[in-house]
Amino acid sequence: MKYNFIKKAIYALLFASFGSFCMAQGYWQQRVEYKMDIDFNIENHQFTGSQTLKYFNNSPDTLSRVFYHLYFNAFQPGSMMDTRSRTIEDPDGRVGDRISKLDDSEIGFHKVTSLNQDGTPLEYKVEGTVLEVVLSKPLFPGSATVLNMNFQSQVPIQIRRSGRDNAEGIDYSMAQWYPKMAEYDERGWHSHPYVGREFYAPWGDFEVNLTIDKDYVVAATGILQNPNEIGYGYEDEGVKVKRKGKKITWKFKAEKVHDFVWAADRDYTHTTAKVEDGPLLHFFYQKGEKTKAWEELPELTVKAFEYIEENFGKYPYAHYSIIQGGDGGMEYPMATLITGNRNIQSLVGVTVHEALHSWYQGLLATNESYYAWMDEGFTTYATAETMSQLFEGSDRTQARNYQVYNYLTTTGKEEPLSTHADHFETNSAYGLGSYYKGAIALAQMNYLIGKPKTASALKKYYYLWRYKHPDAIDWIRVFEKESDIELDWYLDYWVNTVHTIDYAVDTVSEMDGKTSVTLKRVGKMPMPMDVYVTFTDGSQKIYYAPLAIMRGEKENDTDLERIVLPDWAWTHPTYQFTIDAPLNNIKSIEIDESGYMADVNRDNNKWEN
Repeated sequence: MKYNFIKKAIYALLFASFGSFCMAQGYWQQRVEYKMDIDFNIENHQFTGSQTLKYFNNSPDTLSRVFYHLYFNAFQPGSMMDTRSRTIEDPDGRVGDRISKLDDSEIGFHKVTSLNQDGTPLEYKVEGTVLEVVLSKPLFPGSATVLNMNFQSQVPIQIRRSGRDNAEGIDYSMAQWYPKMAEYDERGWHSHPYVGREFYAPWGDFEVNLTIDKDYVVAATGILQNPNEIGYGYEDEGVKVKRKGKKITWKFKAEKVHDFVWAADRDYTHTTAKVEDGPLLHFFYQKGEKTKAWEELPELTVKAFEYIEENFGKYPYAHYSIIQGGDGGMEYPMATLITGNRNIQSLVGVTVHEALHSWYQGLLATNESYYAWMDEGFTTYATAETMSQLFEGSDRTQARNYQVYNYLTTTGKEEPLSTHADHFETNSAYGLGSYYKGAIALAQMNYLIGKPKTASALKKYYYLWRYKHPDAIDWIRVFEKESDIELDWYLDYWVNTVHTIDYAVDTVSEMDGKTSVTLKRVGKMPMPMDVYVTFTDGSQKIYYAPLAIMRGEKENDTDLERIVLPDWAWTHPTYQFTIDAPLNNIKSIEIDESGYMADVNRDNNKWEN
């Protein structure tokens, strides 16, 4: 008894010390190692799986439970996804009421047949798309455990992201297809049910051995380990092997990723293209009249990757796969599923967007449930920049993002970007907000801190925070440090409220040979002012009024002379300054000629003489 007491006391002291060390270090994250063997039956669209998951508890907390996501369970009549889709006012057209009409052969499911921890059977309970597991022994800080699971799954017909027999005839689009460990971070467990979006998971390594009918070509996250055994579909790598037997096993490995996707079809064409000093790009699609644009896609994707790597950071993996499948476009580590029957600009657009998710979701991997705008928005911003380089006159410009955001503000349906992704009252509020208002969250940095600082800060953000699940504060601090400007107020207004920006040139008058200008803040959100004054001789000057709460000012990133005015306090609805010229020498006075400030009413931004 005495020995046991002493031993427990020592353990408690050690773990408490380790927990204090973790908290002192400030940052930690969990880690996983998956090994899965999958046997797929194409006759009934089911598969059996054995999963060995080594889970590393790097947190300062002792864990007594863990949670898995069982995503396929969403595709059953009466599920949360089904009910939500049938009760929201603007359901996703791909879902609608389709789940409610599935029969037993069309639904998706995951059935856990056994689960143990280091050999000891565990108690567990399935709650919709979440598996709740009670550990047989606590998982202390700094320790690891091995969870062994056997499971049986059925692939649903293609409805949302994952499934079989999609609209373009792809047999299997296998996303969110395996029991997946939920993320645990400083805010605790994130075991959100699968209602519609989004995904968040710990980093780790995957070994997936997939046994399937020999007639199939498989595309997946990671790197194929046994190309000499596979042959068909990989002739471009110099391998030509006749497959033996009814089935063949595809073996993939992926390191430092947080998910694993695969797709399979009997009619895939497989081609590759190499990015100089970058990844080998793989393209999987069904060759035909509707997919002619895929023949042009490799060259343009290489150009896109070259631009992206130069401007947003280096892609760290050896491979990236563009796979025809799914129901639109959806990103995964080292791969994407996209529908393929498109014209070339549409095909490149969806490829670029999903590829850029490798930066803002695949590698930065914010908690999309709470920060969808950081992933979708930043990806939308970078997509516009990239597409404008690939296609002269492309409509994928930042101006379009501002136009869509302005429309959102007129609908009466806008909700704060801080809303949980599944809890927006409408799909349109989520989509327009996360993609377009999220893009402007970044685009406006060109206005707040200047274009050069925005470009350099965005790269620093990527290199500093990749593989680390950054949140909004982590992002904004990079931009603050780069610019030496306080920006917390910007997050407060842009992300946590639906307040809009609206500034006006209120009055212009002359006194003693000088011109007096009064600006007015009409909207509730404060911003610094770039006021462009054009004189009758064609010359221009910028009159710049920083906000007092910025505690600094941006550098002049234009070729124009700039007059820095006293700070504008956000509490003051009006602001007055003087131009050292008579009124008849002034042609126009305009707030933000650049268009980077998201002013919802530009009609009052300009005064003309």
